Amino acid sequence: MRFRRFGRTGLHMPVFSCGGMRYQHSWNDQPLSNIPADGQTNLETTIRRALELDIVHIETARAYGTSELQLGQILPDLPRDRLIIQTKVSPCDDAREFEATLETCFANLKLDRVDLLGIHGINLPEHLEMTIRPGGCLDVIRRWQAQGRIGHVGFSTHGPTDVIIQAIETDAFDYVNLHWYYIFQRNWAAIEAATRHDLGVFIISPSNKGGMLYNAPQKLINLCAPLSPMVFNNLFCLNHPQVHTLSIGAAKPTDFDEHLKTLDLLDRADEILPPIIDRLEQAAIDALGSDWYNTWNVGLPHWSETPDDVNMETILWLRNLAIAYDMTEYGKMRYNLLGNGGHWFPGKRLQSFEAEKFTPVLQQSPHRDRIPALLQETHDLLGSEAVKRLSQSAS
Repeated sequence: MRFRRFGRTGLHMPVFSCGGMRYQHSWNDQPLSNIPADGQTNLETTIRRALELDIVHIETARAYGTSELQLGQILPDLPRDRLIIQTKVSPCDDAREFEATLETCFANLKLDRVDLLGIHGINLPEHLEMTIRPGGCLDVIRRWQAQGRIGHVGFSTHGPTDVIIQAIETDAFDYVNLHWYYIFQRNWAAIEAATRHDLGVFIISPSNKGGMLYNAPQKLINLCAPLSPMVFNNLFCLNHPQVHTLSIGAAKPTDFDEHLKTLDLLDRADEILPPIIDRLEQAAIDALGSDWYNTWNVGLPHWSETPDDVNMETILWLRNLAIAYDMTEYGKMRYNLLGNGGHWFPGKRLQSFEAEKFTPVLQQSPHRDRIPALLQETHDLLGSEAVKRLSQSAS
């Protein structure tokens, strides 16, 4: 395993982290008696496999259903001094409610202390305000830190880049969990801000939200050769020293295997990556046209400024991926979440098509005459039954 300094936490962080979002039994709280023995065995085997690989950062959240409870059945049997344990709690208006949730986390995990505590989902300015205002969530955390119960505090986010940077620049946090990978590089300015403030940088879901790369289309596989799309994406992220760790949302012990192939390539990344990136960029230009490829998102309105809250930027981004790389299944998964993802994935998909209603909000776009038809084209390509976030759809 390779390790990197996790910003000002000073922690020796493995470049891969074991995320606890997918090996749990249920997205809803359940009594321990409801958890099947084979499901608990799978979790324990997955965690032990992570430790065999020196993936010592175990990350979970109160919002991950039974994940904390199930982890708590194995953590007392593991070498605590080797582990970096992180859980996350959503911000709320009532600091007493926040503290009660913290108590539940610790009881589930059977721990007296966590190394990292994240505010789960600073996606909107009001989430940041709930956290940092006097008497807010951060005051509770500071008290628990003084008691030795919490090591370092950070935040996770699916929010827009400007909100992420605003949170970083409060200087209240030691690390950030955010999205950034080859197909979604929009948050690079936030990573630069994190670097200036010496925050640890944890990349969320690079293989799932980063393109469902465990089930990549053949075109993408060919373009990334001789690497798999998953290994290419890992190498792309980790070739930036500002990035410290990538989450592996392991559902079973073998889910680590493909990722491990990245480690021996890190020292040769500058040699391996450029031809693959060149092929990916050329394929996109060939499929989309050079002018569109370079300017497609110029002048697009924020989703809140569009008729019916249509998230044009996300829709057109998904169209680009589907056309350039045959990432249609990924596009369907994300497109049909629009309207159901709340502040985790804001805005809506196309509800009805009336080209003229979009014209007034597209005046700053060089492609204003094309975009209404492209929105309809994308809906026809990707639109199907609406889907929910994992945490909304699972039992």
